[in-house]
Amino acid sequence: MNFGYCESCLQHETGKRHPESPDRLRAIRQALAEKHAVEYVVPDSVNLERVHAVHDKEYVAEFEEFCQQGGGDWDADTVASEESWKAALASAGIAEWAAMAALDGKDGRETPFALGRPPGHHAVEDDAMGFCFFNNAAIAARSVIDRGRADRVAILDWDVHHGNGIQDIFYDDESIFYASIHEDGLYPATGTIDETGTGEGEGTTMNIPFSPGTTQSAYLAALTELFGPALDAFDPDLLLISAGFDAHEHDPISRMRVSTEGYGLLTKRVRQIADDTGAALGFVLEGGYGLDTLTASIGMVHEVFSGYQPAPDDGEVSDPARDVIDQVKAQGFIGVPE
Repeated sequence: MNFGYCESCLQHETGKRHPESPDRLRAIRQALAEKHAVEYVVPDSVNLERVHAVHDKEYVAEFEEFCQQGGGDWDADTVASEESWKAALASAGIAEWAAMAALDGKDGRETPFALGRPPGHHAVEDDAMGFCFFNNAAIAARSVIDRGRADRVAILDWDVHHGNGIQDIFYDDESIFYASIHEDGLYPATGTIDETGTGEGEGTTMNIPFSPGTTQSAYLAALTELFGPALDAFDPDLLLISAGFDAHEHDPISRMRVSTEGYGLLTKRVRQIADDTGAALGFVLEGGYGLDTLTASIGMVHEVFSGYQPAPDDGEVSDPARDVIDQVKAQGFIGVPE
């Protein structure tokens, strides 16, 4: 894969005990270096015009001033330092690069993966939350549409937490399809099955809230039975994966049961879905807080694009997970058979 990265992202300091720390990126780079010959692209930071296309100008100015004054606790979970402003611009710029590179034809072993922080999928139009300040994937999606590089973009969010920010920003937008597979009831307690979009965006939001303990077997079934058919009907030019790895069975802050090999299977499946629909494909890092599981999972994604074939899944879809899939089908998404 082609990895986008910028040293500025390490300067976003959150404190020694905060799970979203610079050590995440350091660990990823170290692990990749130990097993792979990896080269990095250093994209430009995002232009403020692109940020303002997604976020309220007053909020953006408030965040900049907050950092200039030294930062601190924005809320109980979300922390900034003086350099967080530059890191947030860099992180969004890396996501924008991933979207543009994918549309430029970078695929296969050159598929782009944005390794930025702070993450973005919880950031709403006018506020930061959940470790996130700028909504990286949303900025990237809006940018390629505004530039005329794409007419429609799909975002698949497999982070264990629901990406409320992406959903809110595009909830009435017919040009963006947002799908989230997440742990039901976990922060921020949004993303119910009946949240499907509004107005012109009705039917362009798909939420798949699985119960704690769900394995990759259900994730794979959801991709095959729900997301794949919906994406085929939506026909996007670009598919972005909001790639959090905190649904891993050994992640410290969730209770889901996706294995490292399972992330390989998810990667293989979304790659096939993108190929089948003719969509360019890019990845944007979100969560993942166990350093060993985070690095192993990203390494697995990389290996799949280098030709590795993950072992077939021999698990079964649990009854609660099957019920969720059936309830989502009943929402009547275009392309999804009931």
